[in-house]
Amino acid sequence: MGLSFCGNDENVSGYSVDDGMLNNGCFVDALNLVPHVFLLFITFPILFIGWGSQSSKVQIHHNTWLHFPGHNLRWILTFLLLFVHVCEFAEGLVSNNRMMDTNHLHLFMPAFMGFVAATTSVVYYHNIETSNFPKLLLVLFIYWVLAFITKSIKLWKFAEYHVGPQQLRFCITALLVILYGLLMAVEVNVIRIRKYVFFANPQKVKPPEDLQDLGVRFLQPFVNLLSKATYWWMNPLIMGAHKRPIELKKIGKLPIAMRALTNYLRLKDAYEDQKSAENPDRAPSIWRSMYRAFGRPILLSSTFRYLADLLGFAGPLCISGIVRNLMLEEGGAAPAKIRETYFDVHFMLSTELLQNTSVLAVLLFLALVLQRTFLQASYYVTIETGINVRGALLAMIYNKILHLSTSNMSMGEMTLGQINNLVAIETNQLMWFLFLCPNLWAMPVQIVMGVILLYYLLGWSAMIGASVIVLLAPVQYLIATKLADTQKSTLEHSTDRLKKTTEILKGIKLLKLYAWENIFCGSVEETRGKELKSLKTFAFYTSMSIFMNAAIPIAAVLVTFVVHHIINKRCPSPSEAFAALALFNILVTPLFLLSTVVRFAVKALVSVQKLGEFLQSDEIGDDSWRNGEMAVPSEGAKKHPGVTKAINRKQPLRYQMDNYEQPSRRQMRPSETEDVAVKVSNGCFTWGSNLSTLSDINIRIPTGQLTMIVGQVGCGKSSLLLAMLGEMQTISGRVHWSKLPDSETLHQGTFSKNRYSVAYATQKSWLLNATVEENITFGSPFNKQRYKAVIDACSLQLDIDLLPFGDQTEIGERGINLSGGQRQRICVARALYQNTNIVFLDDPFSALDIHLSDHLLQEGILKFLQDDKRTVVLVTHKLQYLIHADWIIAMKGGSVLREGTLKDIQTHDVELYDHWKTLMNRQDQELEKQDIEQDSQTTMERKTLRRAFYSREAKNQVDDEDEEEEEEEEDDDNFSTTTSRRSKVPWKVCWCYMSSGGFFMVFLMVSSKLLKHSVIVAIDYWLAIWTSKSNQSVVEGPNGTCQFQVLSRNATFPGSSDSEDPIYLTVFIVLCAAGITLCLITSLTVEFLGLSAATNLHDNLLNKIIHAPLRFFDITPLGQILNRFSADTNIIDQHIPPTLESLTRSTLLCLSAIGVISSITRYFLIALVPLAVAFYFIQKYFRVASKDLQDLDDSTQLPLLCHFSETAEGLTTIRAFRHEARFKQRMLELTDTNNTAYLFLSAANRWLEVRTDYLGAVIVLAAAGASIWGSRCGQPSGGLVGLALTYALTVTNYLNWVVRNLADLEVQMAAVKKVNSFLGTESENYEGSMDSSQVPENWPHDGEIKIQDLCVRYDPMLKPVLKHVNAYVQPGQKVGICGRTGSGKSSLSLAFFNMVDIFEGKIVIDGIDICKLPLQTLRSRLSIILQDPVLFSGSIRFNLDPEQTCNDERLWEALEIAQLKNMVKALPGGLDAVVTEGGENFSVGQRQLFCLARAFVRKSSILIMDEATASIDMATENILQKVVMTAFADRTVVTIAHRVHTILTADLVIVMKRGNILEYDKPETLLEQEDGMFASFVKADM
Repeated sequence: MGLSFCGNDENVSGYSVDDGMLNNGCFVDALNLVPHVFLLFITFPILFIGWGSQSSKVQIHHNTWLHFPGHNLRWILTFLLLFVHVCEFAEGLVSNNRMMDTNHLHLFMPAFMGFVAATTSVVYYHNIETSNFPKLLLVLFIYWVLAFITKSIKLWKFAEYHVGPQQLRFCITALLVILYGLLMAVEVNVIRIRKYVFFANPQKVKPPEDLQDLGVRFLQPFVNLLSKATYWWMNPLIMGAHKRPIELKKIGKLPIAMRALTNYLRLKDAYEDQKSAENPDRAPSIWRSMYRAFGRPILLSSTFRYLADLLGFAGPLCISGIVRNLMLEEGGAAPAKIRETYFDVHFMLSTELLQNTSVLAVLLFLALVLQRTFLQASYYVTIETGINVRGALLAMIYNKILHLSTSNMSMGEMTLGQINNLVAIETNQLMWFLFLCPNLWAMPVQIVMGVILLYYLLGWSAMIGASVIVLLAPVQYLIATKLADTQKSTLEHSTDRLKKTTEILKGIKLLKLYAWENIFCGSVEETRGKELKSLKTFAFYTSMSIFMNAAIPIAAVLVTFVVHHIINKRCPSPSEAFAALALFNILVTPLFLLSTVVRFAVKALVSVQKLGEFLQSDEIGDDSWRNGEMAVPSEGAKKHPGVTKAINRKQPLRYQMDNYEQPSRRQMRPSETEDVAVKVSNGCFTWGSNLSTLSDINIRIPTGQLTMIVGQVGCGKSSLLLAMLGEMQTISGRVHWSKLPDSETLHQGTFSKNRYSVAYATQKSWLLNATVEENITFGSPFNKQRYKAVIDACSLQLDIDLLPFGDQTEIGERGINLSGGQRQRICVARALYQNTNIVFLDDPFSALDIHLSDHLLQEGILKFLQDDKRTVVLVTHKLQYLIHADWIIAMKGGSVLREGTLKDIQTHDVELYDHWKTLMNRQDQELEKQDIEQDSQTTMERKTLRRAFYSREAKNQVDDEDEEEEEEEEDDDNFSTTTSRRSKVPWKVCWCYMSSGGFFMVFLMVSSKLLKHSVIVAIDYWLAIWTSKSNQSVVEGPNGTCQFQVLSRNATFPGSSDSEDPIYLTVFIVLCAAGITLCLITSLTVEFLGLSAATNLHDNLLNKIIHAPLRFFDITPLGQILNRFSADTNIIDQHIPPTLESLTRSTLLCLSAIGVISSITRYFLIALVPLAVAFYFIQKYFRVASKDLQDLDDSTQLPLLCHFSETAEGLTTIRAFRHEARFKQRMLELTDTNNTAYLFLSAANRWLEVRTDYLGAVIVLAAAGASIWGSRCGQPSGGLVGLALTYALTVTNYLNWVVRNLADLEVQMAAVKKVNSFLGTESENYEGSMDSSQVPENWPHDGEIKIQDLCVRYDPMLKPVLKHVNAYVQPGQKVGICGRTGSGKSSLSLAFFNMVDIFEGKIVIDGIDICKLPLQTLRSRLSIILQDPVLFSGSIRFNLDPEQTCNDERLWEALEIAQLKNMVKALPGGLDAVVTEGGENFSVGQRQLFCLARAFVRKSSILIMDEATASIDMATENILQKVVMTAFADRTVVTIAHRVHTILTADLVIVMKRGNILEYDKPETLLEQEDGMFASFVKADM
């Protein structure tokens, strides 16, 4: 057969033009080639040559550029054009091969060229758009016009020869004419708008703002349609993640349209618009505002969703068509071909199109690709909208928080918890609801369509089968609600367990010293038991939900086919059976999701209600007097010289009131002319309805002077400050803030003072989660000199030096825990550093000791602030400072008692003055007492701080542990190993997880999973054989083929299958029943495997940690240990089991499907290899990128939540400082950062899903092609083809779940890995070489201690802390040990309890070497009182005697000795009175006394006191000393002393230095050595 354009058949002359040129079909076809060739000739040179020079003109993301008008429409039309060309080509080929003797190239060649030209046109267009060079579009315009004309001629000729729509070629040509016409119109439109040709002045266009800013990396809104649909622009990011992790820099900023600010303004406008003038009280509806602001994208997404759902039904229909046509061909029943010729060539009928199996296969493929593209587009749009809504809501909430009235916060109408819930939970609920809301209206349509199609295929029996699914939906809803409830109770138990664990970890030292670990461990295990019980319920309901999801389709299919058999006395044909199977698979998803969506909708309604209430709550009054009305003059201030006066810490300044004179430093001006900074006239203020108020306030605060406000506790001093700041509700009167006098505005200084901003330090210190420096500068520019001066004034330098990174250390909630005094000093430093005219200090001395207070007053307030002529208002209880005040306001019971200078009060109100004087003398005496101890308070604080950073190296080691990518096998961390490690699945950890679940459970899970999937395959296989068999007998019926169609609907037919049918049916029912049972078993085994793994992991973790040596707790931060018990345990408990279940299920489904297809048609294996390779790379890249993005999302969420709670806590401070705008800006930045991470994460998920879905579609195409091709060779029967295609369709649904679950599991396994890393901790050696039975019952009976050549270290890696210590203590002796910090005193006390590593020498107590004793025995026989008193939450009885071995008399006796009996008697419940967490409801002194009583309850003959009196006042300390002398008279007492005078009465004193004993003798003897260490200590202490 030769190739000639018009063919060379005999008797037909293709080249004859007798009837005129255009009446020759071949010539018309040739004419159609012209435009295509024209386009290719012109565009190729431009594309290949001209491109290098063009693209460099504009610096911009090169492949995203301005879109010309009609951009999307052009892409859509081009795709349609390509599709029609493919049809034209196929039709030409078929016509050519069907009836012709020789090849007629003109039938398919123009179509092929058209396809090439269309592809070129779109590539060309894309390049023009990228380089913004519209003149070149003229070529395309000419092409469309030419193509339109030539095709129209062809159509006109067809019409002339009576070729009509019943011929396929006519339809195709008509479509092409329409498409070319539309494309021509698009091109004209571009000319009209951009005026690039035919117009004098073309329009200049700039790219969008976002694209000029190279920081924007999220390109979805800017790329072309194809890239949008397939997320092609994500490739560099996802591929790049493999080489180096994705960081925040890499994901850049959000496009303007998606930023929180943009969306906040949209939502706010929609919200405010609803407030109408006629009824201002009506609360605007949040739903309506959300619809107005974000309704369009939601509608768009729903449209996509509908399109996807409708296309989804193409699958079952195509399967049914393919199987039916194959069966017909098999039976030799293909309809006779009718020959139609015009123009001497064959024309195919339109009806033949859908009877061609290959056409159906291609259609199926295209439908799948389109369906998946639309579905992902719908998901993406909803997610983007959800994120936008969340950003807008967060900004609205934040704005509201900044305006909340203070009374609202303090009256508890709005607690911090509620605000945090709004931010963390309610906004997310709404976001999730938006993600799922298109389902709400798409699902009913999907269900109705599915049921209609089922009815069309199988009649009434299908309706009954579908009703099974519908009836079980409410059960699923019920399970879903139950799940939510169980989760709540689980949460309560786990919070409870965490509280107990935290308490144990905080008091771990005491528990070990008293050998109480196991008792407390037991109480945690008991709570854990309750938690596991509700987790069991949770696991049960989860597995039921999984079971329903798997079993419903099996049950539906079973019911349908059994009923069909009963009604019709036969089974359906394969084409119907498998189409029905595919439909059932489609139907299950919406029904399963419906329950979830409904649940989310209910939650969203609740959330919106809460949000509405919050947005309607009271706001603070408008304080125009401080930020509006007046102009803000700027006035310079002298730069503060960085000089500070050293003050003698030993002798604090004493103030004698009698010889008091006005400080001469500054002349007071006469009070009439004195200018006032703030004036309150006839003020009456309230904190809302029922709290005590300030009434009748008339005060003035003189400018540039120090005003002190004094009065008893609770008389309204702090409220007065807040009233001036406008935080209280004003009932009457007004607060007036003065302007600056003009004369002062002339000084030009370096700093301009910020008017109307007040530096304010609250009583309860408030810190930001930021570095120390950021906390002090608080947004002001950094000035080194000034900063240093402030730090010195607040004596912060010593504390800063202790921090690991100096003043760059993070403090605050997530940072390092500072003590109260340190926090307060930082807050005062912030107020001093700010450059404001007015400074309010609310009791800044409350948490400071006397030296620090004096220093702060002298250096900070009197010197630093007053040199700057700043107005200072100071609330204080320290009356001895009154002599420094320029103006005094005395308050009593909510009103002003007196106002004036100290002189005025001395002359006018003698009574008050005397009252102050007596108070002052008392304060002075207390000072004498406190002096020694207060000094130690600060030292103590610093010591705890130092202890918090036990050793820097250790801390850094531990920090690295959290970085998680520990060197597993390889230590060398070069490039290649990191990349390979990052894409590895942690199999080791998975195995560890599985094995902790128990081998039997693992075996059960694996075997039941495999069995279940085999049974499901068997069911479908059986169905295929059954339907094929019974239908073959139909084909052999009397009248051959024609009856086939009729028979498949009617019931009677002859043939053998009647006898076999009951057998087939029985086996089918048995298989289905087995399948359902196995579904139940597998879903239960996975959940309970997870549960047992969780139980074992937590138990092992708890045991390991509680029995770890003390050193472990010194070098491991508490937060990190707690994380293992909170976040990681939660992941292991609740998240891993469902992920594991989903992963195994989807993997097995995909594998079984591929197995089935391959077994049916061998040819499929050829296609499988490239597909497998593609899939491998897709999942490999995705997993790494997904993990990084997930980490980014998690790590950016925390700062956002913290920022909200910080703001709510520090509202008054922020408003006083006038920093609302800065905080709002920060919130918007944090929200955007988090949203960027989340958007990228969801775009990466779409990237994956689009790719796996396309792979799935290719698998379907391959399966269909292989089956059709195979059946031509007579391989599979129709039923089996149906089976293969149905399975191929399921693969598309599950491929992406395999990857997603794999990625999730990888992230979640990190939790197991972290827990595992703690399971490797060495435990203390609890055994000892002696048996506890060998130790005498009453040991130690005398209390004789021999220390022989003792050497002690904390860790084999560290230097010894005690070196060769020898000492002997006789029974009943009182021994004092003293020495500087770090001399080894405390280490010695720990050595008695074998808490440290004794590597040489020994301690012998009553003849037994303590290292040989079991730890439990040793520690339970000695007593110790620690420096920091530790109490546990529970009852007083539990705190004194957790082992519950003593009777009440003994407990009361102990309390009496500790002077606590009367106090405890007065408490409700006596011994059973409640102790809150950490003993917060008792004072520090009382706590210390409880510890003493605790030591007494345990009647051991040796008591060790480790600096036990350091945190107690004098009076209590005297009690303690007395008690020790009397109650412990016959016992050995070892006291480690902080203050030497406590051990002057001891029988023996040991002075230590650097781990050695320096002096060892009676105190009297040691005092005689003038130059001795002990003597110098005593001198210093006196």
